[in-house]
Amino acid sequence: MSARFVFLDRDGTLVRDHGYTHRVEDYALLPGVREGLGRLARAGFRLVVVTNQSGIGRGFYDAAAFHAFQRVLADDLARSGIALEASFFCPHLPDAGCACRKPAPGLLIEAARTLGADLAASFVVGDRAADAEAGRRAGCRDVVLVRADGAPDPGAPADVAVVPDVDAAARWILERDAGPRASAGEPQA
Repeated sequence: MSARFVFLDRDGTLVRDHGYTHRVEDYALLPGVREGLGRLARAGFRLVVVTNQSGIGRGFYDAAAFHAFQRVLADDLARSGIALEASFFCPHLPDAGCACRKPAPGLLIEAARTLGADLAASFVVGDRAADAEAGRRAGCRDVVLVRADGAPDPGAPADVAVVPDVDAAARWILERDAGPRASAGEPQA
């Protein structure tokens, strides 16, 4: 049987986005992340990071810096009993035409193939229209955007739910998962 996952964007969703975030000393977990991911893990969802990292392609940092930052994130969450199953990243520039850069669904499809995810039973949590589009194109059950200001990302479909933090996103997912599929875009947090 395939597993249910929550695919998580990183910068601006889990950690503070400093613009090409990669320096360990800039690591800052956003409010509600620990609580929300804990809820999802206790409900049986497996957690995976899927993130665009064009700073690698731009030469601002290398894959080793990305992996060092990911280890800090994973270790921090692990101290709270939260396991990140894996991290998938796209290092390419926006105009590279690759299949892995969100909004393309390649990272999600690769994660599903590698980890046995049931995309139709899985969710995407991100902060931008590209995250929503990638989730929909991959055939995920639903997507929710985290926006502290409550405003949708320009370009995001009007029916995509917007919540203030990952804890609210987790509550939204768990409500959707518990009952009949509700109409997308109605945050219940």
